[in-house]
Amino acid sequence: MSEKQNGPQPAVLVTGGSSGIGRGIALEFAAAGYRVAITHYGDREAAAAAAHEISRLSGDACGVIEGDLRKLETAEATIGEALLILGRLDVLVNNAGIGLYGRIQELPAENLDNLYGLNFRAPLLLMRDASRQMIRQGVKGCILNITSSRAERAYPGDAAYGGLKAGLKRASEAAALDLAPYGIRVNCLAPGAVLVREPEPQVDKFAVTVPLGRIGLPGDIGGAAVWLASGQASYVTGISLRIDDGLILPGMPEDGSASWNRGG
Repeated sequence: MSEKQNGPQPAVLVTGGSSGIGRGIALEFAAAGYRVAITHYGDREAAAAAAHEISRLSGDACGVIEGDLRKLETAEATIGEALLILGRLDVLVNNAGIGLYGRIQELPAENLDNLYGLNFRAPLLLMRDASRQMIRQGVKGCILNITSSRAERAYPGDAAYGGLKAGLKRASEAAALDLAPYGIRVNCLAPGAVLVREPEPQVDKFAVTVPLGRIGLPGDIGGAAVWLASGQASYVTGISLRIDDGLILPGMPEDGSASWNRGG
């Protein structure tokens, strides 16, 4: 990686990096030579296991930060702690989030508060505080927000989750304009179906309904994140990169009923 060879070793903070997509992203950055810090909330065992694997790949100790990002004060504290651990911040990956679904007429207010606090407000506050530090340190950094293919297509029962992901996509575009004068790039990664637990029977059934015929893996998202953070993407800002096996391409049925014949 050119950054490691030609300048200071770059550093990345991945929120929700103890498991799932966040863990996959953190591992890919570690393999690319970054110093890594991850956040979690109440998941100490998984965070310790992820940190061990990240450290093994990167050769540097992985920072672990615990905090409830739904709370207003946690974002600033998290960025401050990350700087104490890493010394600098080149990349912020806003991955932490929850998935809660339900039809609008049945939506509990508590669910909406939790989704708003973690999936929308926290990324904006973290962008604010991380960008301030990047500007202060003269770092032409990169901010990556994990949204979803659901940000671009409406589904029943998805007004809150999908709506807030769409809002984050729009906020990221505006942030890209705000931060471009400082050389800071802001982009989104929009995963489709990603396998984060042991395979279940319905996984194989779903795989045949998407064009490439497989479920995504956390490393697929991580590889794209590393590329967007790299010098190879230095002319890329304000985009949403879908990593979804063509899940919502025009012509794909909304109910996942398509099947695909593939040549051998």
